[in-house]
Amino acid sequence: MRILLCVTVLASMSLVALGVGPDLEVAGSLSRSAQEASAIQFPALGTHAQGKAVLLAIDDHSLAIKRNLCFYLSKPKARKEPVLKPSRDNPRAPDHLAATCYGTVLWDEGRFRMWYYPLHYGSEPSDLKQGPVCYAESDDGIHWVKPNLGQVEIKGNRDNNALKLADVTTQAALVIKEDQDPDPKRRYRMVYNTHNGKTWVFRTATSADGIHWTSNPDFATDQFLEISSFYKHNGLYVVNGQGLERSEGGGERGRQGYARISTDFEHWLDEGVEAFALPEPANPANRGLTKPYDQVHLGVGGKSLGNVVVGLYGLWHNQPGNPTRNIPNAWFGYGKTSCDFGLVVSNDGLHFREPVKGHVFLSRFDSPVTPVEGKSYPTALCQSGNAILNVGDETWIYHGRWRNAEYGMDYWSEIALATLPKDRWGALGLYPDQTAGSVWSTPVRLPQAAPSVALNADAAKGIEVDIADERFQVLPDFSGDRCGRSQSAGGLDCALSWPHGSLESLKGRTVRFRIRLTKSTDADPRLYALYIRSGKTEP
Repeated sequence: MRILLCVTVLASMSLVALGVGPDLEVAGSLSRSAQEASAIQFPALGTHAQGKAVLLAIDDHSLAIKRNLCFYLSKPKARKEPVLKPSRDNPRAPDHLAATCYGTVLWDEGRFRMWYYPLHYGSEPSDLKQGPVCYAESDDGIHWVKPNLGQVEIKGNRDNNALKLADVTTQAALVIKEDQDPDPKRRYRMVYNTHNGKTWVFRTATSADGIHWTSNPDFATDQFLEISSFYKHNGLYVVNGQGLERSEGGGERGRQGYARISTDFEHWLDEGVEAFALPEPANPANRGLTKPYDQVHLGVGGKSLGNVVVGLYGLWHNQPGNPTRNIPNAWFGYGKTSCDFGLVVSNDGLHFREPVKGHVFLSRFDSPVTPVEGKSYPTALCQSGNAILNVGDETWIYHGRWRNAEYGMDYWSEIALATLPKDRWGALGLYPDQTAGSVWSTPVRLPQAAPSVALNADAAKGIEVDIADERFQVLPDFSGDRCGRSQSAGGLDCALSWPHGSLESLKGRTVRFRIRLTKSTDADPRLYALYIRSGKTEP
């Protein structure tokens, strides 16, 4: 199953205090000339950002050339209580059995909005109904309301929060909003899983309000893909998920992550991309969906930050099921298989890598599913990149917690929240036995519109930034004694200034940044991100 990450929030804080708003870019509403002026380009990586670029410390392609520095990965704080649970008190509810974060959370139109995957029983407990897509709203992101939409009849009742789509049987519902679309009926775009009679595929849909949807008459693909993220990155629409492809030599393979691509949202390439994979056993006889080894569940739940995609994958600890039973296919072990989250990053949005291989970013033990008294079921965390968003000074990660029990009333899935300080997925810091170190950035073509630079860092006064040309030759007015420094002791957005030069003189130039960290008796600097902005782009 799929799930999102958890966050700890003070529900009493106002939305103004939280600073809730769009995560990043407003480029879609700008004229072509304004977009060109605000573009920040990365020639060596073949990517660009509009208005703001984020060089994450964990992005070892944007910040690749290092001395005496290593990663210090963050640990998200998971909220113990779920933020949304199944409607167990209503047997006619579409999410009577499970509410699964194979879905989306957006801050939109002055509120939090959620699209998610429900399960309920049909005429008997063995008749499990997947879907239809459900919708919920919240003022604070913690307490959610399931409105009666009256669109879909379930067990003779329309008083529910289900959305009418071309398909009643559904899984994931991944939504993005594109305000710049000239057709207001297409502002909201969804990809959702459905079954074509043979396997799980995905279909697209559009909407003017996120409530009333028009499904595309054709499936986007006729190949199996259980999806976990949908975003637009580097000019492409990308859907990530769990696919079934062949191993080396054409043999069996376990669950791994794949991506599908479109340039216009309407037409999707027949060919896919291997987005992220864990190693397969050396012996081909030990490979496959039902074999006991770690696999990639649901692929990558990625979130585009403009020039980089950060996200999570399901680190699926597969245990074989009972091949003599059909629940539904015994292709994993009920009551045995579990899942954690691993951390991944990508520059092109298609090929992902782990900053630290095998690292468990969020453990099932740190975000456990609601237990059943007297029983011990494993937790399977499920991720969705469309449920990761920045809220004020925090990054919120909604995720699913699935209780891996056989079908019955113990079967359960809930939506949870985990939080990090904003963009602090991990840091670059000095080796414990070193007092100075540095890292070079990839070449960056600065915007034409008033470039500015800031740090997301601890002990920022122990960090200095030189600017050089793309051949590593430092620029005298922007390096050494004239390097960039912050007046802030540290924080999520520490502005840099160069005392003897203005970045206006570098607009449109291709440069590299060298970030120098120095340890002192009272400061051990940690760099989480370097921000490059154009014009008056908001933090």
